[in-house]
Amino acid sequence: MTSTQMTDPRELFLHELGDVLYAERTLVKALPKLQQEASDEELARGFGDHLEETRQHVKNVEQAFQALGEEAKAEKCPGIEGIKKEHDDFVANESPSEEVLDAFLTGAGARTEHYEIAAYTGLVSQARALKQREAVELLQENLRQEKEALKKVETISKRLLKEASNGSSTASRRSASRATARV
Repeated sequence: MTSTQMTDPRELFLHELGDVLYAERTLVKALPKLQQEASDEELARGFGDHLEETRQHVKNVEQAFQALGEEAKAEKCPGIEGIKKEHDDFVANESPSEEVLDAFLTGAGARTEHYEIAAYTGLVSQARALKQREAVELLQENLRQEKEALKKVETISKRLLKEASNGSSTASRRSASRATARV
């Protein structure tokens, strides 16, 4: 199979746009599963809320393609596939408790948001360079929402980790006081 050399920045932009379209469509399918896996109510609600935003992200990316006069075409995204595989392998191989799974899910969510933030930051820069104002606006909206989602998942993560460490500290103190009482 021979491939032609990519030399046009617009081609790169379309490729990257297709990459993020694939990622967003993958997340539309994955978020309901993450919502179901989460035992923490705020975390589950966050995944549900972000699902609605992600559906809009797909539409925004499709509209960016339209603004360029192109058909929306997803390009398989190895980055999001890797993040998804990491999740699936962890859940299948580690049999995490609810608390550990919730902590893992916040980390997986943060990794995903960082990936998307990097993708959208690059896309916005490329759209600006190509003087594609409508695409810039659509992609900036997605970028803004991804940054907000990252803040939310980080806040939930901090709370869960604090609760877990307080719970294990309390358990350790109880265990230590029982041992002292026996002596």
